[in-house]
Amino acid sequence: MTSVRVGVVGLRMGLHLAMWCRRVGMTVVAACDRDPERRTAARAELPGAAVVETWAHLLDHDLDAVVLANDFDEHAPLAIAFLERGVHVLSESAACASHEEGRELIAAADRSRATYSFAENYVAHPHVRLIREAVDAGELGRISLIEADYLHGMSPQDMNALVGDPAHWRGRIPPTAYCTHTLSPVLALTDASPVEVTAFVVDEADPRAAVVMATRLSSGALALTRHGFLQGEPDSHWSWVSVRGTRALAESVRAPGERAWAVRVRTEGWAAPDGRTRDEERLPPRHLLDGEPVDRASEGTVRLLQAFRATVEEGKPPLVPVRSAVAASLVGVIGARSLANGSRPIPMPALPGL
Repeated sequence: MTSVRVGVVGLRMGLHLAMWCRRVGMTVVAACDRDPERRTAARAELPGAAVVETWAHLLDHDLDAVVLANDFDEHAPLAIAFLERGVHVLSESAACASHEEGRELIAAADRSRATYSFAENYVAHPHVRLIREAVDAGELGRISLIEADYLHGMSPQDMNALVGDPAHWRGRIPPTAYCTHTLSPVLALTDASPVEVTAFVVDEADPRAAVVMATRLSSGALALTRHGFLQGEPDSHWSWVSVRGTRALAESVRAPGERAWAVRVRTEGWAAPDGRTRDEERLPPRHLLDGEPVDRASEGTVRLLQAFRATVEEGKPPLVPVRSAVAASLVGVIGARSLANGSRPIPMPALPGL
């Protein structure tokens, strides 16, 4: 097959993804954004691509695939429209903004001859993959507790300018909504689905800044996730993950620089064949693209786009398929409902196939 022909919707994060699409061997043939300055910048960076104002114009282009990088809470209608045209979809940030949208998206993906992939690069980050290797090897035993952070150490002034701006999608979503960078790794590491969500504001004096969510999983394990704006931002692309099993612990190393991508594995003596406690630090190998190592923070994005290309060209399963994407996104929706009900536990709604 010829190079995958890709369209891109949204040219803030989308232009970044478009450049990586080209580096992994796909061809960006069309792009759109409402902002004329972003369109001008895209024309300079994407010579030969048709750059237009509205996404509906991309429906008439000869596309194999589309990357959706538009506003956080506006992805599902576009994904459904492209799936109905038989265009493979890679959708960023949130799959849906409601239970109804989630059900409609799953139904559209099931009907389509094309596929839906969630652009969740945190599942493919180096430290998450290293923890997954320990899980798959049986080192940890049954997972009991899993924790994940997605935190930004912004100043109060910068944070308020972002979440207080009604023109920005950050200003209109609830503080629980942007949970996919924590929940997607949780679901990928446990092979479980969420069944109940309880959300808490971290600081009642500043309720939009950060939240903690306790999510009961179908495996019986508990997931504790923290996201938003708190000091102590992890160096591993704002991500920290910890998995406690019945035999051992594996967690990101809280350290600067390269060690931020390392994983600490602690096995107690009673669980070791020789009776000796082991506490070791593991650093994942570098990912290579065209023979050159990829920057650590970009590894997840590169692996994600390589997986998407393989899905389109070779029919391989999506790295993060539609049901996992909808489940992770709906945790934020149900978390908002929990906050509105005094941090009561709220059951997850039923989804087809979950």
